Amino acid sequence: MLPAPLTMEVRRGAIAQLGTLLADSRVATSGRVAVAVGVGQGDRIAEVIAPSLGEAKVLRVADGSVDAAVSLGADLRKGNYEAVVGVGGGKTIDATKYAASLAGIPMVAVATNLSHDGICSPVASLVYEGGKGSFGVPMPLAIMVDLEFVHDAPPSLVRSGIGDVLSNLSAIEDWQLGNTERGEPIDGLAISMSRTAAEAVLGRPDSIEADAFLTVLAEALILSGMSMVIAGSSRPASGGDHEILHAVDQLFPGTSNHGELAGIGAAFCYFLREDAHRLGQVTACLRRHGLPVVPGDVGLTTDQFTAAVMLAPSTRPGRYTILEHLRLSEREVRGRVEDYVRAVGR
Repeated sequence: MLPAPLTMEVRRGAIAQLGTLLADSRVATSGRVAVAVGVGQGDRIAEVIAPSLGEAKVLRVADGSVDAAVSLGADLRKGNYEAVVGVGGGKTIDATKYAASLAGIPMVAVATNLSHDGICSPVASLVYEGGKGSFGVPMPLAIMVDLEFVHDAPPSLVRSGIGDVLSNLSAIEDWQLGNTERGEPIDGLAISMSRTAAEAVLGRPDSIEADAFLTVLAEALILSGMSMVIAGSSRPASGGDHEILHAVDQLFPGTSNHGELAGIGAAFCYFLREDAHRLGQVTACLRRHGLPVVPGDVGLTTDQFTAAVMLAPSTRPGRYTILEHLRLSEREVRGRVEDYVRAVGR
């Protein structure tokens, strides 16, 4: 049976109505529900949801690390909670997803920004001593996005979600390449959902200032996450583009956020495929929303980006993408990076 959340709401004031969702017996029969909030917006969120909380307990999530998630998971087990609601940005939601899986209880995701497709994905991206890793987790039981909080989030984080969902287009092509070259099974429904998510954002003329655009972006990111649930992996939303961003994170931590790097990675992969039409569409969308397009836009030199592309395949061993297919030498990669900058640079 197709996995799907009990409910999905994208609107202003969603957090204030959280109590209505928590009263649903499908979420918790006894009412023992915890609400996990981050350190940034935690106080404001707690104040907004207080009137509708009922018996729910507010717990704090220190950061987006494995340690913070494990600590939250221990608190959830001690409190004998039936469910937990993660309210906040990507770090808080990812930590709460992992904590819920450790505690063996369902999780409800309430997003206050739209930085990436982790809102609904079966993956928690968490920081640990050796770097950053992806951990498999169950899909959230329900999803809410409060547009009032999204409007208050840093614009760079909201734009990041655009880059992340656009990279689906490149990831799909990599998955199909794996099918053609190596016989890797593909899931048509997962591909359709992932592509629909990206196409919904690709040609829209409005921007993150408009509720209509934010609603479409939220729905696209959620749909992207659901495509990964159906596929049973991140394949429909993560290809050579994400290999590059993970390599940048490893080699040059703090360079930029997830979605911005995913957007650059996707554009570069389309350049490698010599697909001028799709490259033009992706770079035009990135520019329209003020997202970086070439490595220099995020402070990376040609040599640094070349190093990241060379390391990229090792970040997802066994995954076949345009990078593994071309198997370019370091000299060849450097040449392609220089050509890419000349072709699409301002």
